[in-house]
Amino acid sequence: MASTTNDNNNGFCHETKTFKSTRPPMPLPSSSKALSITQYSLSLLNSTATASSLETSTFLIDGGTGHSLSYSQFLRQSQSLAASLQARFPSLSTNNVALILSPPSLHVPVLYFSLLSLNITVSPANPLSTPSELKHIVQLTKPKIAFATSSTAKHIPSLPLGTVLIDSTQFASMLNSKISSSPKQVTATQSDSAAILYSSGTTGRVKGVELSHRNLISVLCGFFHNNNLTTNDNSQAVSLFTLPLFHVFGFFMLFRAFTLGECLLLMGRFDFETMLKTVEKYKVINMPVSPPLVVMLAKSDMVPKYNLSSLRKLGCGGAALRKEISQKFNARFPQVVILQGYGMTETGGGATSMVGPDEARHYGSSGRLTANMEAKIVDPSTGEALLPGKEGELWLRGPNVMKGYVGDNEATVATFSSDGWLKTGDICYFDSEGFLFIVDRLKELIKYKAYQVPPAELEHVLHSIPGIADAAVIPYPDEEAGQIPMDFM
Repeated sequence: MASTTNDNNNGFCHETKTFKSTRPPMPLPSSSKALSITQYSLSLLNSTATASSLETSTFLIDGGTGHSLSYSQFLRQSQSLAASLQARFPSLSTNNVALILSPPSLHVPVLYFSLLSLNITVSPANPLSTPSELKHIVQLTKPKIAFATSSTAKHIPSLPLGTVLIDSTQFASMLNSKISSSPKQVTATQSDSAAILYSSGTTGRVKGVELSHRNLISVLCGFFHNNNLTTNDNSQAVSLFTLPLFHVFGFFMLFRAFTLGECLLLMGRFDFETMLKTVEKYKVINMPVSPPLVVMLAKSDMVPKYNLSSLRKLGCGGAALRKEISQKFNARFPQVVILQGYGMTETGGGATSMVGPDEARHYGSSGRLTANMEAKIVDPSTGEALLPGKEGELWLRGPNVMKGYVGDNEATVATFSSDGWLKTGDICYFDSEGFLFIVDRLKELIKYKAYQVPPAELEHVLHSIPGIADAAVIPYPDEEAGQIPMDFM
């Protein structure tokens, strides 16, 4: 077989018409090794932290109440909860699904780590989901148990092991249980399902994206390695989360913050001025954000009223950030670098990213392919793979890519090519230096802030209203939200 050569500048191979990452390959653990995302995260944390620092360093702060957990307290609560769950629900076993329906709180990360350590598949959903949406989710994923708050539990259908209220005194006692010093060891293979997160996929109703431990490990490995390449400061970074923890961006960034030993501030209901006050009070350094928040930071008259000089880095994803907004932001915050990236729930949140301030200057781009990833740009009409600079549908392949859509084999088959490429539904191109630019959606999903809103869902609601004979919904550009729905009736 003839050897193939990839362009060093953009990773493109003319023989296969495939882009490969120009970044050094990441040292992923052997796929045959029994390893969960929690075990891998803890191994990365322990590689850079000391026992004394885990006792004293704060991991989580509730921005609303000021309550906090150190790394050691977090790990003790996670183990205590895992042991309590094993004792209380002996039939809860490997690969069972746990539905989680809760606003952000200190309990949610503890719950994630506890369940994943038991090789239970976590399935966090939007706590504002309607009863019909929850019914659909339960039909797809068939959860054995649910964890919710008093306010969100009422809409959850009956499940085999019921619903545990995480704002109850009973749950609080489970976090500090004396049942045993540690839970019984549970073995997870990397191919086991770690999480089911929700996405509209390329079109249609919400889909359950099944991500393996291996998927999450591969994304986390890349971020951890890139951080060590670009960071020389050993002080603890303070990160502020405005992201929902059920969304793939928030879900993954939680694990990233843990492995890097950061202090993570959680916000409840988002309020822009409260966010500004929090950045000032806690001297926040990092924030993962969506483009609408960058717009607000660049333009709002409230911003100069607060001292935001601690900010150093924004990780921006969820939608493309326009060049003029980036420049306006940089004029106001010259000390802050915006590192943009591209990912989908179907890729564990990672596919392309920027590393360092030099790459951040490629305005309008979503960065370069992350390590170990491959891509094609495909003509939607002919199926032909295209050259750099040509626009077409982005196809992705690599260890980040999901197992499939749970409970929806038809959608899984439609989303993958016969040779394993994930069809993203995004119209993109790679430039001569390997930077990805997103142009449009192949399917007319509405990108409202960091969320995907399928027009078919809104049309279904409109069709149910008496007096409306027919309706069509399309995306309409909006500076703050990215896109908003526009309906025709």
